[in-house]
Amino acid sequence: MHALLEKLILPAFRNPMLDERHDGAVFDVPGRIAFTTDSYVVKPIFFPGGDIGSLAVHGTINDLAMCGARPICLSAAFILEEGFAMHDLRRITESMHTAAGDVPIVTGDTKVVDRGKGDGIYITTAGIGVIEHSLRITPSNVRPGDAVLVSGDLGRHGIAVLAHREGLSFETTIESDTVPLWDAVSELLRTRITIHCMRDLTRGGLASALNEIAATAGVSIALNEAVIPVTDGVRGACEILGLDPLYVANEGRFVCFVPAFEAEQALAELRSTSVAQSAVLAGYVAEGPKGRVTVKSAIGATRILDMLSGEQLPRIC
Repeated sequence: MHALLEKLILPAFRNPMLDERHDGAVFDVPGRIAFTTDSYVVKPIFFPGGDIGSLAVHGTINDLAMCGARPICLSAAFILEEGFAMHDLRRITESMHTAAGDVPIVTGDTKVVDRGKGDGIYITTAGIGVIEHSLRITPSNVRPGDAVLVSGDLGRHGIAVLAHREGLSFETTIESDTVPLWDAVSELLRTRITIHCMRDLTRGGLASALNEIAATAGVSIALNEAVIPVTDGVRGACEILGLDPLYVANEGRFVCFVPAFEAEQALAELRSTSVAQSAVLAGYVAEGPKGRVTVKSAIGATRILDMLSGEQLPRIC
C-alpha cells in the first residue's frame, strides 16, 4: 500500500495540500460553501468518451456547480480489487488529474479488497465549493412562469456506456457527454442571470430531474419535445432498444430555471460556452397540478412524463 501511494497515487495528484501528508486538508474558506459527495461504480470502467475516473471528477464538480458554487478542492477514495491492473489504475488517475483541471484533489484514501469482492475498482469523490453570490439556487425557488433551459443534446452517456458494455454497434460511435459544467454556470453568474434552480441530468435523465424539481417546488412543468436536441445516433439507438431519450442518463448536461424575461439572455450566455452550445428553451413552469411534468410531441400530442420506476440503465455512473 505504501508503494502504491508513493509511486502512483500521490504523484498523480501532487499539490501543496496533498504534499502535507496529513489526515486531512486544511484551508481557509470565505463566505458560504457547498459540499457534495458521490460514489462511482460504472461498468465498464472505460467507455467511449470517458472512464470511471473522469466521470467521478466531473460528477462532483458538476454537483457543486448546480449549487452555484465554484469548485475549490476534491477528495478521492479508491476501493481496489486484488489483482486490478496497475496500468489501468495509472490510466484512471491520469484521467482524473486531467478532468480536475485547476481543481486540486487534496485528500483521499485507498483500500484493497479480496479478489472477487470489488468488481475491479470503485471510486468515491467529495468536493467543496465556494458560493460567491447572493442567489438562492434550489428546487424550492422555482416559480410559475420560469423558463426551462436545457444545456444540450440528451442521452449520449447512458447509450455510450450501455452499447460498450453489451457489445452493441451502431452506424456511428456514440461517445459519453461527460464534461465539467462550471464554465457554463460561471458565465450565467458573471452576467447576473437570476438563476432559480439547476440540476445535472444524471440517473433518470431530464424526465426524472424535472419530476423531482416539480414535486419539491409544487409546480407543473410543460416541455416542447420538438426543440429538445437528441442526436440521430442516440435517437436511433433508443428506438432499437425501446428507450426514451428523455429518461436516459447524461453526465455533461443540466437544466436551468430562470425568469422568462431573462431566458433569451441566458441562452445566449450558455451558447457562448463550449459545453452548452446547443442549449435550448425547452419549456415553462406553470401553476397546474403540483408535481406534474408533461411534454408536447412534434405532432402536437401531450403526454405525462412520470418519474422513472426503477433504474432504466444500471451501472452507468
